[in-house]
Amino acid sequence: MPDSPSTPSSATTLLPQALRDALASSIAQVNSILLGKKREVDLAFVCLLAGGHLLIEDLPGVGKTTLAHALAITLGLDFQRVQFTSDLLPSDIIGVSIYERETGAFRFHNGPVFTQLLLADEINRATPKTQSALLEAMAEGQVTVDGRSHALPSPFFVVATQNPVDFAGTYPLPDSQLDRFMLRMSLGYPDSDAERAMLGSTDRRVLLERLGACLAPNQVRALRMASREVVASSALIGYVQALLEASRQHAEIRVGLSPRAGLAVIAAARANALLAGRGYAIPEDVQAVFPHIAAHRLSLGSSARSSRTAIVAGLIGTTPVR
Repeated sequence: MPDSPSTPSSATTLLPQALRDALASSIAQVNSILLGKKREVDLAFVCLLAGGHLLIEDLPGVGKTTLAHALAITLGLDFQRVQFTSDLLPSDIIGVSIYERETGAFRFHNGPVFTQLLLADEINRATPKTQSALLEAMAEGQVTVDGRSHALPSPFFVVATQNPVDFAGTYPLPDSQLDRFMLRMSLGYPDSDAERAMLGSTDRRVLLERLGACLAPNQVRALRMASREVVASSALIGYVQALLEASRQHAEIRVGLSPRAGLAVIAAARANALLAGRGYAIPEDVQAVFPHIAAHRLSLGSSARSSRTAIVAGLIGTTPVR
């Protein structure tokens, strides 16, 4: 059995009541827009609190962009949207240095990446060269142009959407780009009740216009700091390490999970615990986030017959909880 804190703590010790109420209101508001997707909304908040970036892969029209818009409004963050297309250039995202005749010098003009929540819409419709423009921004919170580094606003949160890779006009995301996304998830079709409620209600775009901010940037930063304070016991860390090792020994996996993936699992498990009202993470937190962190990072061998989803489920099912 995993060890637990001798004096179990709760989120009340990490979050003031006002901040807990604001977080609950934020989640409820996003759920009011994206009906029937409570777990997916929770995962989006887990990714936000853990300081990661979110990739949503699904068919057009199931609410990927709506979720990003609802998050931006609800969190009170500065928001920019970039529609990725095949002719998009890196400078269209990062910005460009322009020569100013009046001063006789080049001046850097910020691109849309200089925001707090960036929606990279249909990211896999752009070429790998353009996709790579986000690598430094997502990993380090800065961009480098002409030898000078420019810090991005804090918090900085990328929500990217992509269509299935077999759709026309798409480019597979390279492994280095996929690794920058802490979580990947799909929304899927709503259940029957949620879809009926949606069809009979006001247009989502109109509802988005009626939303207000439930949080502010400084509160988002405070939530991220609180998430890092959630206790991850030595037994829990050992469990995560065992999952990493199991992925490296799996017969169908060519390249297993990296230490960076393990750090992402622990950070997301802490955030999941905080959302559940606990000040300590448990194996169930790891199991809740692991499929969304591991699957898109695995590189399968040429003889692999199982899907990534099945392999990840097998890793969880066969790795003992410590």
